[in-house]
Amino acid sequence: MGTRYSAVFYVPPAADLPRLRRELQAAVDAVDAQMSTWKPDSHLMRFNRAPAHTWFPVPRQLATVLAAAIDIGRQSDGAFDIGVGDLVSAWGFGSGSQPHRNDDMAAVRARASEPAHLCLELDAGQRHVRKRAEITLDLSGIAKGFGVDELAGVLVQHGIAHFLVSIDGELRASGGKADGSPWRVAVERPDVGQRAAQGVIELTDGAVATSGDYRHFVDIAGIRYAHTMDPRRRMPLADGPAAVTVLAETCMAADAWATALLVLGPAASSEIVSTYGLEALFIERPPGPAATTTQYPMSKED
Repeated sequence: MGTRYSAVFYVPPAADLPRLRRELQAAVDAVDAQMSTWKPDSHLMRFNRAPAHTWFPVPRQLATVLAAAIDIGRQSDGAFDIGVGDLVSAWGFGSGSQPHRNDDMAAVRARASEPAHLCLELDAGQRHVRKRAEITLDLSGIAKGFGVDELAGVLVQHGIAHFLVSIDGELRASGGKADGSPWRVAVERPDVGQRAAQGVIELTDGAVATSGDYRHFVDIAGIRYAHTMDPRRRMPLADGPAAVTVLAETCMAADAWATALLVLGPAASSEIVSTYGLEALFIERPPGPAATTTQYPMSKED
């Protein structure tokens, strides 16, 4: 998926580390082979090329991710939509994409499109999926989180209870460090071209993911367009929060909801966070040097 993964964990002396390393690599390789937009022969890209109204067989992992993406798309009322692959490419954010061109962007934006949760039909039992109209899927907002969960699953199968695994900044933790302290994860300050911490989250069991506008964006006439698409306007986000960090039970959920809440913004996200048992920290960039934060659910001190 054009990025890297890491795994930090504590094991007994007799652990078979070469085998564990192979299984961790195999777990992310499987996700990459099925869901990457960087590989023309991935299952996802082959489904994108398949004709509409035709059932297409998919592996178990891809079926799991598609089911979750459809659910979160519905729950977020389309703020999370995996059917924006054409927009991602037109704006030059996709793998192998050319720099954005105004005529491409206008044509794609004008094209009638249903959100993926309305356009896709999934037979989870048979692991078949079909599209009711032409649509290009992009799983960049959920596949990495699922990959993190797969890494965690490998470690759990080996009886490892203390670990921190990540793919490109999406993380899942279990237990804590050898000295009994929790894992400490920095929330990055949303500054372009700099690396600094806005704050630190302590994790023992759970997952965290962040979406923002400060790493991948394009500047047009002084307006910053983030790589995250707003499916409702069929445009990249240009007026959303600088970043949102989401804590959830699984990294797949945290990853997808971070994208959805970035699109929705803090005011519209309050009820969703409560309904689906999430925690979210928004960082907004008002005029001036300082960023402001909004946290859901609010602590007593807040």
